[in-house]
Amino acid sequence: MILSLKGMDKMNYEAMIEGILFTMGQPVERESLAMALELPEPMVESLVASLMEKYEGEEHGLKIIRLENSYQMCTKPECYEPLIKIASRPKKPVLTDVVLETLAIIAYKQPITKQEIERIRGVSSDHAVNKLVEYGLVCEAGRMNAPGRPILFSTTEEFLRRFQLDSLENLPVPDPEKLAEIQEEVAEEAKEIDVPV
Repeated sequence: MILSLKGMDKMNYEAMIEGILFTMGQPVERESLAMALELPEPMVESLVASLMEKYEGEEHGLKIIRLENSYQMCTKPECYEPLIKIASRPKKPVLTDVVLETLAIIAYKQPITKQEIERIRGVSSDHAVNKLVEYGLVCEAGRMNAPGRPILFSTTEEFLRRFQLDSLENLPVPDPEKLAEIQEEVAEEAKEIDVPV
């Protein structure tokens, strides 16, 4: 039945099957493939068989397996060892400028509430604080004795390890001249938009 497809059609359908199996990452029923491609099931079976044959070569790290009436694309066993080496490496959290800015505020002002962080930054900080908690650099450090009892945030031991600090006392001290310059700029900006400093 596959012979009734033109060469270009066969390649296109094989590419579509390949894309579906790769993207799904789990078994896909032959019936579902046939429905998606609008082809009869025997034709889909023939196309998959052709693809399976192509993947048998040593130049491929993937293969297609048949599981009863389903097909799945998976990694060849000879690729497991290097794959495990990569998969088992701990992922280093990415600290964007926003996350770093939020971390700096917490480090120098801790314990601090999310509302105070947002007042300093001038924007919502939910995402940045949540990321820092997820990365283990910041933790909840109790609640403020105030209406609503907002959560206080502080840095963790992981923060000290990550930034190679013995204690919070060893946080870098801002240059007094640079600090005065920044405060002056903030005061000027606040005047322009009529915000009390």
